[in-house]
Amino acid sequence: MIEIKRALLSVYDKKGIVEFGRVLHGLGIEMLSTGGTARALIEAGLPVTALEQVTALPELFDGRVKTLTPQVHGGLLMRRDVAEDRKQAEQHGIVPIDLLCVNLYPFADTVASKADDRAACVEMIDIGGPAMIRAASKNHRHVVVVTAPEQYDGVATQLRARSGGFAERDAAQLAAEAFALTGAYDGTISRYLWTGDEMPRRWACGGSLLQRVRYGENPHQRASCYVDGPGFWTQTKQLQGKELSYNNLGDLWAAWGCLQEFSDCACVVIKHSTPCGVALGATPAEAFQRARDGDALSAFGGVVLFNRPADEEVARLLAEMFLEVVGAPEWDAGASRVLAKKKKLRVLTLPEVGTGGRQPGDTWAFRSLGEALLVQSRMPAHGGCGGWRCVTEREPSAAELAELEFAWQVVRHVRSNAIVFSREGQTIGIGCGQTSRIDACDVALMKAARAEHSVADSVLASDAFFPFRDVVDRAAQAGARAIVEPGGSLRDKESIAACNEHGITMLFTGERVFMH
Repeated sequence: MIEIKRALLSVYDKKGIVEFGRVLHGLGIEMLSTGGTARALIEAGLPVTALEQVTALPELFDGRVKTLTPQVHGGLLMRRDVAEDRKQAEQHGIVPIDLLCVNLYPFADTVASKADDRAACVEMIDIGGPAMIRAASKNHRHVVVVTAPEQYDGVATQLRARSGGFAERDAAQLAAEAFALTGAYDGTISRYLWTGDEMPRRWACGGSLLQRVRYGENPHQRASCYVDGPGFWTQTKQLQGKELSYNNLGDLWAAWGCLQEFSDCACVVIKHSTPCGVALGATPAEAFQRARDGDALSAFGGVVLFNRPADEEVARLLAEMFLEVVGAPEWDAGASRVLAKKKKLRVLTLPEVGTGGRQPGDTWAFRSLGEALLVQSRMPAHGGCGGWRCVTEREPSAAELAELEFAWQVVRHVRSNAIVFSREGQTIGIGCGQTSRIDACDVALMKAARAEHSVADSVLASDAFFPFRDVVDRAAQAGARAIVEPGGSLRDKESIAACNEHGITMLFTGERVFMH
């Protein structure tokens, strides 16, 4: 049991600190404090000892140095059960600090709002806070470290129940959380400061808990979701329905990435983290009908997102089928009333497209490889088709070029090997995740036939080059009129010749968009 006699409180986020201070004072715990935290506590009528009285030093360098002193760190690090530590503490006038309550400067928030103001961001790198947190955490057999307002109630409850005592095992858990906090904090700073063209020799990452989920991909797997700074996840709000599951979260992120491609009114339907239907429409209702009907069988149980406010008309269509998650920038009163009857349906409000995706510094994508972490830069945003090159005798018409761009914007988000057939701003056949490109084409055509879509006069997009002419031949047989693909195969000439034989126009993007 740790007996708490003296606490140091120094927080940037003042939420709940007065209430927490009242609990400490009520238990007879002496409170040391600094700057704005001390003022908040004093204004609330609580007795506080200014830290300068303990250190005999004022705040230096515009507040950059105020806690980096032997009196503070000695009070946190001294071992109460080591006679020599107690002797040295007495010799140097160091008194033990049994509870540390610190939270850090909001570096990530500052980067999100002022990324280009390097001086402002650097000034928000907390030094004294992490140093104290690490010191207290190392000495968790004797010191309780509290690093977030969300911890106050739990700590206060135990202190009251134990008359100012705190269990060592629980202090160890708080220390583990504290080290995770400082590790994630340093990772955010490192990623912001790193401007080299090469990947750094060391990689630090982390985040705070966004939500716990009941289980992972399967019921026997534990899981939680963590977020590193503001962005899509902190701007998205759940209005109703069951808690988002692990798989819901993955599908939601995939849907959001695809939705970001479109400025016109669009709907994206995602299943197993890959699009099964994407369409444009004059209204959200029309866009949903067309996206759903692109592959209605696969849309069952899917995640559906819109980039326009949703009304009662589209809500009634959504309510007709089983869906896991639906999201839009806004739901009007009629839509909310309709969907409220589907109590298990997860209904979300989304950021406006273009405002809630990547934040400054959010340029990396990760994949777990056991004890290794695979890191890459994110796929660049689609830059338009100005750099595409027509490689066939027949040039595309303006309508064909627009349709090819739509199909390309979709295939960028389909699992490789990927083939997308589309017509008039609607996907009509998507083949994904196949081990050969001709199989992906055959799957796409199978899905189109099952949904009774004619592939005549459609366009085809492929996420990588054609190693053989077989996909061109199959697409031509089905009636496709235009193809877009990256190019770059040793057998490009065969595919180009096949297109010319069939009267198909083909464009090379010069950009491969594999998504494994």
